[in-house]
Amino acid sequence: MRGYGASFGIGFVAGMRSMSACAALTWAASQGRTRGDLIPTGPGARALATTAAAAEMAGDKMPFAPDRRIPPSFALRLATGAVGGWALSGQRASPEYGALAGVAGAVAGTLLGRGARGGDSRTSTGRARGLAEDVAAVGLAALVVASAETKRHRSSL
Repeated sequence: MRGYGASFGIGFVAGMRSMSACAALTWAASQGRTRGDLIPTGPGARALATTAAAAEMAGDKMPFAPDRRIPPSFALRLATGAVGGWALSGQRASPEYGALAGVAGAVAGTLLGRGARGGDSRTSTGRARGLAEDVAAVGLAALVVASAETKRHRSSL
């Protein structure tokens, strides 16, 4: 399973906070830690994704926030996990298996995050748990980016 830790980790972040995973991927790509050119690397993309992550965290505390397990939300988390898992799979790892590890991480992050959080964001306890989940998602995202392999580009011979 070597080379798939970052893939699973970014999927887990996507299950907790999907936009935090997107932001982490733009930061990882800007550091040359992603596979291919699929993830945007520019400062505008990083700013947009980071702003979206902050907005998602704020919106998550609102009483009208939808459950992360509804089909559109769950599907977005799975897709983000798959793309992130593919992008962060190790140099000697299969990108396809990296995508699967990302999906597995997204399932785990969605279900475990929801279980630990509970269903009521209207109470002070629910908001505090939501803030704790925000901190966990950001911390894990930073660890995933730091642990992702730096990709070496082959020069033409």
